[in-house]
Amino acid sequence: MSTTSTVDRAFEAALYADTDAALDTGASLLAADPTTDAEVARRGREFVAGAWRRGWQPADVVRLVRRELDDAHVRLVARLVVDEHEEGREGDLGSGRAPGGGRRQPPSPRWAAQLDEARALAEGRPAAESGPRGDRFSRATTALELYRLLLRLPTLEPLDRLKDTGAHPSSHPESRTLTRIRALLAKAEATDFPEEAEALSAKAQELMARHSIDEALLAARTHAKDAPGACRIGVDAPYETAKAVLLDAVARANRCEAVWNEALGFSTVVGFEADLESVELLYTSLLVQATTAMTKAEAAQRKGGRKRTKTFRQSFLAAYAHRIGDRLAAAAEAEVERTERTEGGGTPEPDLLPVLAARGVAVRDRFARMFPDTVTTRVRGVSDAAGWQQGAEAADRAQVRARPRLPS
Repeated sequence: MSTTSTVDRAFEAALYADTDAALDTGASLLAADPTTDAEVARRGREFVAGAWRRGWQPADVVRLVRRELDDAHVRLVARLVVDEHEEGREGDLGSGRAPGGGRRQPPSPRWAAQLDEARALAEGRPAAESGPRGDRFSRATTALELYRLLLRLPTLEPLDRLKDTGAHPSSHPESRTLTRIRALLAKAEATDFPEEAEALSAKAQELMARHSIDEALLAARTHAKDAPGACRIGVDAPYETAKAVLLDAVARANRCEAVWNEALGFSTVVGFEADLESVELLYTSLLVQATTAMTKAEAAQRKGGRKRTKTFRQSFLAAYAHRIGDRLAAAAEAEVERTERTEGGGTPEPDLLPVLAARGVAVRDRFARMFPDTVTTRVRGVSDAAGWQQGAEAADRAQVRARPRLPS
């Protein structure tokens, strides 16, 4: 029997049924024939390429596999992502064409960064080969479980993959401003002193707002053909509704729009690239700060004899998200007002408010075209008064109000 027919029989048995017995049948066929390994890997790369055609990106696929399956599946899908990219690049070098016949353009910086992350996962030290996933049957089972998931991925709204799309991320190296923002937020996450975390977060948001305004004015002065892009950010359980509300608040404060896909565990954020970078950085940092503050507050509650952990956490995070949204919006607005007061001393500048208004229209237009039908959801389980109060207080400590600019 040929290798291809063996793989076909195994896939037919395992991939189109949901039972463990079907999975065992397929895995047994592959385990009994070592010559199928290369064909199984090739089919895996095809499944990954199919995910790209359905609008998925490397980070999306890895995130879902991590959520639904195990570490062995994550390493395998990361290796397939890297191999699919390398295979396509080698095809370009050999013929100047992508495998499908069209020329494959270089990936966007965001896509390239996701490939680097997948490469790091794929090259990580796997579990001992003598472990439960070390034999041929177990490895075949891992592959078939992964392929079942990849085969059933739904179609997503397409984001930017290629470097030459109209809404591509900028290709220049990370600016000094973003480097400073990352450093400030890292310090805010690490400190045990609320006042220090507040000051560091405030300075970070000030720099983010300034960076966004600078990018907007630069695009207006140079008549750059800049357009909104989009990215996906994971929103993980537990308390994912409150986390999605927090991400929405961060997005709106940074002139972006966000929509949450609860079933797949991510939010899609639409905005200009400088603002998308700010949203990713600030949401991640505030989530760390909120979780740290919640853990400390919960410990104090338990010490006092309270045991309603779930409702306390849900209420805490919901209040934090609500309050931080107000603070972020105020900080961004204050930076705009300060810029309007100080601009115009030298080279004539475009009026800032019309520039920002035009960019806001562009973002909302892109968002409406990507997501013509959205619904509003509410945070459920917000019934713990102490959790709400302490969440709001934690948001106040992490507030990002406008303050006088520090020396560069």
